[in-house]
Amino acid sequence: MAQLIVRNLEDDVVRELKLRAAQHDQSAEEEHREILRKALTGENAGMPLKELLRQIPNVGEDRDFERSTDRGRPVEL
Repeated sequence: MAQLIVRNLEDDVVRELKLRAAQHDQSAEEEHREILRKALTGENAGMPLKELLRQIPNVGEDRDFERSTDRGRPVEL
């Protein structure tokens, strides 16, 4: 079997992977394999959107998605 090394992952992503693995009672390595299998073989096809959204790791801050209040400069037409 082939091996895959993933470098330069953010600490938050690694932490979420380990938490998710613990929730599924498996190693981080096995969880990583499962995520890749599902992403690349289409096992998520037909899965409800709600379930897909639940699988997204909780990384980042809510403020990352806030809209800017800057409306640009006034333009004369």
